[in-house]
Order: sequence, then structure tokens, then C-alpha cells
Amino acid sequence: MTVSALTPATLYPPIEPFRTGMLSTGEGHSVYWELCGNPQGKPAVFLHGGPGAGCSPEHRRLFDPERYCVLLFDQRGCGRSRPSASLNHNTTWHLVADIERLRTLLGVERWLVFGGSWGSALALAYAQTHPRRVAELIVRGIFTLRRAELLWYYQEGASWLFPDLWEDFLAPIAPAERGDLMAAYRKRLVGADPAEQLAAARAWSLWEGQTITLLPDPAATAQHGGDEFALAFARIENHYFVHGGWLEEGQLIRDTGKLAGIPGVIVQGRYDMACPARTAWELHRAWPEADFHLIADAGHAYNEPGILAQLIAATNRFAR
Repeated sequence: MTVSALTPATLYPPIEPFRTGMLSTGEGHSVYWELCGNPQGKPAVFLHGGPGAGCSPEHRRLFDPERYCVLLFDQRGCGRSRPSASLNHNTTWHLVADIERLRTLLGVERWLVFGGSWGSALALAYAQTHPRRVAELIVRGIFTLRRAELLWYYQEGASWLFPDLWEDFLAPIAPAERGDLMAAYRKRLVGADPAEQLAAARAWSLWEGQTITLLPDPAATAQHGGDEFALAFARIENHYFVHGGWLEEGQLIRDTGKLAGIPGVIVQGRYDMACPARTAWELHRAWPEADFHLIADAGHAYNEPGILAQLIAATNRFAR
């Protein structure tokens, strides 16, 4: 284990995809995907957070474009995938199946899997289901959808550290319904009143956008406050969290034995309010073969300097 202080790092230069497409799932979803970097490079797949956040051009820049051929895709219902904000046929196991469809479509035998936040949960679920398809595994901001993790962020815990922002999160919910905030939000996010749905979505989304970095980040707040982004993000996140990700309690840490033989890296911010370090520590203890980096001066976001430095170091290491 290393405990890292802030270390400067930069993303690779901006690049554009050399190939894009839409994967038809046969269940009403069309999933946007793109390939970036070197067509002859090392295969890798990037799994974004949320769920419901989608990919951004900056995510392409976590990999050396001369040495990697990276697949990025917007998970069901978000980003450029359609239909937007759809909850039908949208579960963890549908997404695991989509990753396998994309791997088969591209003719890749094994690839590096990279996932942060919710993407770390999806990466673990995929790797534990298809370990022979995973060459290396990089996970950041560890989240496993255990009940205690969800309650910390959406019922009581993080609320003690951000009481001002918590008031805004509570605002759309009547006091009588605040005993189960995820359920109360679900009622509104799937309800028939568009205005109430959007108000709930923006409150849910901004709570995360304003608490994921160690220091305030106006860009994260602006992204999470946009109507289209917030609606997909909040509806899909809440849908997954109310259902516990369709996972057995503690499943992703329990089943780390299935990762035996897969080189791994775990990167975690010490002051991560969305996904507290305890979960990353428990994954580290259950999967000691993976390198563990606890960043001493970072929150949750991948682009905080110390986190970014370790992520770039990991992709560079595995490119060799």
C-alpha cells in the first residue's frame, strides 16, 4: 500500500475517435460506443461512473494514444445512447452483457478494464463474471453498492459534512417522507409530473456534483445542473441504488477470489465523500494482490491531481 500526496500529472492530448457505432441490444436500447487511440494498440475498455453519467472527451485522455486502442461507451439510457433516461432492461447484468457484446463485436480476446466510482462496481462485476477476458483491472473511487454505502451518501453521513448542501437535497421531499430518501426520490423521478421529476433530478444530481471534489469545482456543478444530464443521471442512479445494483449484499468484495491472477490497481481519495475510503480498504484487504494507492489530499473525482497521477501511472505501466 502507498499513501500518496498530491503529485502533478496531466492527461494525454485531446483526441477524436477513429471509429464509432451504435450497439443494438435487442431490448430497446441503442448503446453508443467509440474507439480511440492506435487501432493496433493494446485493447482497453473504459467504464464511466454514475450510473447514468456517460463518457466525456477527457476520459479518452487517460490512455497513451500511441499504445492503446480504447473502447469507451455510454451505458444504457445516458450520454449519446438512446432512449435517454430509460430504466427498462437497465440493470448491472444488462451492462455486463453489453460489455461482452462489444468485446465480441471488436474481436478482442482480453483487454484492460478501467472503471471509476460506479464504474469500479461494474468493472468488478464484469471481471468476476468473465475473469478470462480481463488482462488487467484498474479501479478508482471504490463503490460496491452495499446498503451502508448507499445510506452514508443518501440518508445520513455525508449530510453531516455538507449540511448546507444537504438542505438543498432535502428540499424536494416532504418532511414526512424523509425517513427513506431514496424511495421518496424514486416516487418523484418515475412520476407523471414533468416539473416535479426535473426538480427532483436536479437536486439529486447537484448533491453529487457539489460533493465529489475535495475543493469546489464549478465545472462539475455546471455539468450536474444541466436538465438533460440531471434527468438521465438521477433516474438511472436512483433506479440502480433502490435495487442495490441487483447484487447480493457484499457480493463484489466477497467474490474477489475470482480475480486471482489478474494484475490490479486500486486508487482511492482519502477524503472521498461519495465513496468513503473504508470500502476501498476492504477491497484492498480482500484483494491484496492489487496495488493500493490511498491519495492523501483528494476527494472522489478522477481528475484531482493525486488520483490522476496514479491513474496515468497505472495505464502507462500496463501499456508495457
